[in-house]
Amino acid sequence: MSGEPEDLVLELLRGLRADVATVDARLADTKAELKSEIHSLRADVASDLAAMGAKNDAEHSATRKQLGEQIVGLRRAVVEYHSVVIGHGVLISELEARVRRVEQHLNLPPILDA
Repeated sequence: MSGEPEDLVLELLRGLRADVATVDARLADTKAELKSEIHSLRADVASDLAAMGAKNDAEHSATRKQLGEQIVGLRRAVVEYHSVVIGHGVLISELEARVRRVEQHLNLPPILDA
């Protein structure tokens, strides 16, 4: 009878060893699959980041171009405004000079500014 329990214990230990080996193999397969999925996800994320970066660069360039065009238009408007104002300023100065000459010719006192 002493031989039977030892054989039974050995048989159970061998069965456990086989189960542990099976679990280890499945764990190794799962680990390999997870590594593969992680690499795939990394590649997807890197691709998405590159696409977003390119899209962002394109939008940034378009925005800079639009702002540049708006600035050019604003500068043009300011130059035109100054040209008009200076032109009117010259006309007003000429008119004031003529009124002074008329006042002097007619010996009129100058109008005091309020």
